Order: sequence, then C-alpha cells, then structure tokens
Amino acid sequence: MKTIDELLTEGVAGKRIFVRADLNVPLDGGTITDDGRIRAVLPTVKALADAGARVVVASHLGRPKGAPDPAFSLAPAAARMGELLGTDVAFATDTVGDSARSTVAGLTDGQVAVVENLRFNAGETAKDDAERGAFADRLAELADVYVGDGFGAVHRKHASVFDLPARLPHAAGHLIATEVGVLKKLTEDVKRPYVVALGGSKVSDKLAVIDQLLGKADRLLIGGGMVFTFLKAKGYEVGASLLQEDQIPVVQEYIERARKNGVELVLPVDVVTSTEFPDLKTKAPGHPHTVAADAIPADQLGLDIGPETRKLYASKLADAATVFWNGPMGVFEHPDYAEGTKAVAQALLDSPAFTVVGGGDSAAAVRLLGFDENAFGHISTGGGASLEYLEGKTLPGLAALED
Repeated sequence: MKTIDELLTEGVAGKRIFVRADLNVPLDGGTITDDGRIRAVLPTVKALADAGARVVVASHLGRPKGAPDPAFSLAPAAARMGELLGTDVAFATDTVGDSARSTVAGLTDGQVAVVENLRFNAGETAKDDAERGAFADRLAELADVYVGDGFGAVHRKHASVFDLPARLPHAAGHLIATEVGVLKKLTEDVKRPYVVALGGSKVSDKLAVIDQLLGKADRLLIGGGMVFTFLKAKGYEVGASLLQEDQIPVVQEYIERARKNGVELVLPVDVVTSTEFPDLKTKAPGHPHTVAADAIPADQLGLDIGPETRKLYASKLADAATVFWNGPMGVFEHPDYAEGTKAVAQALLDSPAFTVVGGGDSAAAVRLLGFDENAFGHISTGGGASLEYLEGKTLPGLAALED
C-alpha cells in the first residue's frame, strides 16, 4: 500500500488531490457536537496543502436518500475544518456539478476545498457496479491523484471508497496508515494477556467479532445492552432489559466455546437498573437501582454495569498487555448510567497496556466523559471498520488502495 509519505516525496505541488475523508460528525441542528473525525484527517490535509497541492476533500454525512437534504450538508464540517486549519476552506454546494467543478478550478496551490455530501448522489452507494462506476468517473474528473483517509468508510463498497482509486493514482493517508498499523497489533504477534471489552446495545452486531476473538483473546469482558442476552443464556432473568432472544442459542454456544478454549468470559455480577429508559435530552434524574445480575426485577431494565462489576472489570484489565475496547458499558449519555463506561475508560488509562478504543460510541464516550484522548494508545475513527478488520474480512477501501 503506497502511503502519503511516498506521494509527498514524489511531489504534489500544483496537483489536484482528492482526499476521501470521514467527516461524518454528529450534528445538533447545524452545530457539530464532536469534531473528532475532522481533527483526525487534518494531518493529511495539512501535509498536502503545505506541499502545494490543491486539496479536494470529500465525505459522506449521515444517510440521505441519494438526493440533496439540507439536514445532512457538509457545510458545517467545511467551516470547522477551516477554523482548525486557520485558513479559508472553500465549499462546493454540490459534489460533481457546476459548483464542484468551478470551486476546484478556482483553487490555487496550497488551498483546500470541501465538496458537498457524497451520498447526495445515488451513484455513491449504488449496488449496481455500472451506476457506481459512472459516479466514480465524474469524481475522477475533479482530481489528478486519490488519497484514501476515511477509515470509517473503508468497509463500504462505495464509489468514492472502492471504485475511484481504480481510476486515479492512489495512496493511503496518514490516518488510514495509522489505523491499519494499530489493527495489525491486535491481529498479528499480539502482546499478551490480550483483553477485549465489548459493549453496545445489540449482541448481533458483535457476534462475528466474538467468534474470531474466541480463538485469539485471553479474556472477554461483556457489558452494555448486549450483556442481557448473555445473562439470559446462562439462565438468569433479565426483567425488561434489552434482549435478543433469537441469539440466545448462538451465545450459549459461544459461552461453551470460551470454556473449551480457555478464554475467560467475564459477565457482570451486578447491574444498575430503572423502571424506564432515561431522558437523554433533559438528563432528568433516572431513579437508578443496583441489583445482582441474577436478580433483575421483572419491571426493571438494566442500563449500566454495577459498582462491583466496575471493580471486577478494572481488575481484569490491570494485568493486560493489549486491550481493545469497543462499545460502552451502559447508557453513558446520562450521568446516572455513565459510571460503568467511565470505569472501563479509567482502567485503560491506569493500565500499562497498549490500549485501543474501537471507534463509534466508545470514542464518543471518551470525549463526552472528559477523558484525555491522547492518554490512550489509539482511538479509532471507525467502529464498524475496526470490527470487520478484526473479523478477518477484506475491507473494500483497503483492498482498493493495495493495488
């Protein structure tokens, strides 16, 4: 895989460089609530601009239906990128139309532009190869060289991720090179003990990665909404907690495989519950209760791991040499149910291990709860991409850069 460092050595002055970024930031109206993904691509954008390239940044945001939707405009992301770079960033109000062409044509050496949301065009996500390819042809007209740096999208077979690199000379940006290097540390010659903490709402989202980890990890800590399917699989009552009953047989098989493989599978000993899901907008008090994991009342739903489990999980992380954490331990957006996620994050900081926070909600939790991002070994920008890499899948966006 050619890297941006090699590209810079060859010289990029005066060239139009198409940077496929991941600017899929959370918005509250038109306000960005977490600019982590914008910050993540800045080293690549700045390096290219400083070297005299004419940088064209493109990304998706949200899930528009293949047509323009003001709610998913990249205009706020472009403005924020300009603030962070300390320079004007031009913004094209379409992706491959008149505005994009004129905006790119108006760039001078060292200038940066952002084009509008790629997913405002049906060809970006089309299942049909020809439709996707036709959109990639139009994108290719905007640039001389392609740099892939949107790690959060490399598991998608989309036009700007998979088809466009085949049409232009291409290289991996700083972010993708870093992400791949980190993930190799989790899959090749792993330093042990290797401990994985998995949370999030649905166990079905994590089954494939659990399947892989049962042959690689030394210890698995389970939390979040997905844990109640594990508890039910062990015969516990889980009250009104989130439950995927159809996954219970699979989870039971995984529990048995963990035992046979010598993988320590650690489940909560207590949970924090309430009779209702908390109001995440007003943050009104949630009336939490702590109960034993095998004694959840019928009218209660589990919303976080309990205080004894926090201590247990911290102890299970203390001796690790490598830690991968993906998924919060509870409803971290509400202060009454954030302590479990806080405890895991703090245990990672207290550990001498190489620690990887696997993107998505885990990365958002680290920032929301006020932790220093730089204190972790690595915070991934792609939750889904990270998981699919660990599952052993071929990621289209990485395969396209390896040619």
